[in-house]
Amino acid sequence: MTAPLPHSSALRPGDLVVARPEGLYCPPGDFYIDPWRPVARAVITHAHSDHARAGHGHYLAHTDSAGTLRTRLGGDIALQTLPYGEAIEHHGVRISLHPAGHVLGSAQVRLEHGGRVWVASGDYKTEPDGTCAPFEPVPCDTFITESTFGLPIYRWPTQAVLFAEIDAWWRANAEAGRASVLFCYAFGKAQRILHGVDASIGPIVVHGAVEPLNAVYRAAGVALPQTLRVTDAGVDAALLKRALVLAPPSAQGTPWMRRFGHHADAFASGWMQLRGTRRRRGVDRGFVMSDHADWPGLQQAIAGTGAERVFVTHGSVAVMVRWLSENGLEAQGFRTEYGDEDDEQQTPSPSGGGPGRGPAAPDADAAGPHPDLPPEGEGATGP
Repeated sequence: MTAPLPHSSALRPGDLVVARPEGLYCPPGDFYIDPWRPVARAVITHAHSDHARAGHGHYLAHTDSAGTLRTRLGGDIALQTLPYGEAIEHHGVRISLHPAGHVLGSAQVRLEHGGRVWVASGDYKTEPDGTCAPFEPVPCDTFITESTFGLPIYRWPTQAVLFAEIDAWWRANAEAGRASVLFCYAFGKAQRILHGVDASIGPIVVHGAVEPLNAVYRAAGVALPQTLRVTDAGVDAALLKRALVLAPPSAQGTPWMRRFGHHADAFASGWMQLRGTRRRRGVDRGFVMSDHADWPGLQQAIAGTGAERVFVTHGSVAVMVRWLSENGLEAQGFRTEYGDEDDEQQTPSPSGGGPGRGPAAPDADAAGPHPDLPPEGEGATGP
């Protein structure tokens, strides 16, 4: 699928970012931001696979993304990293990276050239979660925002409320002698759950797709409790009956699940706020949890930039553009091929640019292991 430009009236001579078939392109700097087709130079906002793809000649990303990018794309990629706030200049464009609060190493890309400042946010979340640098609004003239959950119905519980619910569910299951299997995406959500739960309730077991990413987070200094794999010594039926088990959604219904016997299961996703989603997922419980901003968070983030011009990417684009326009901002949509780990198998958004839109690539945790991660299933060897 090509990525057509916005309506011609939305573009201006000298725009710092335009849409091309390869992705979002900075003409004066001659580089792309999160391109979905191979290019010579790519600035990467974070290591989810719809934003960080193989085949680029050179990658620029935040320092904390190095581990996940090399794990997912290969250790030999040409990767240059920057800490937050440090700027480099390329073809006269001043580039710096700033916290997005989405996952480890996630960054907003600030571009400055000819007296203009643009910020491409990638994916972001406004409430701090302790596993990555919290979101910081970056003043700019033009802001490129996601809108994965760009509808007023999406309002997330606080961290305290969310983890009180997860802990209570796990504790009740452990007391009843059944495993608590929580399906969540291997990169981002799994580590956020590990960081937030009360590990004194019982042992924590993780799927083989989760543990390599846990290692990357630990290496970056993120505090995570001890985790086990089902093949580890001492992991027996008695231990599993008290365990919290974290597994990617693709593990649901596989032979790997049989070892947990009669268990309770749940799914962690922002889509759990929609009626009927838990039933379609076939789980006992749904926890409303997303690594993306909810409706108030999107409003807060956009207002915090002071931007008068906003481009909206993947999600409820039409709704967000209309709301911004009604509130006095100049707003248009960029069509992209970004998806997200949260939007797998969901119903279409009003814009046609969010869940269910077809060719956009969701984070591959939803469908299977990433390149260079172990195949799903404990004890499997890598490809």
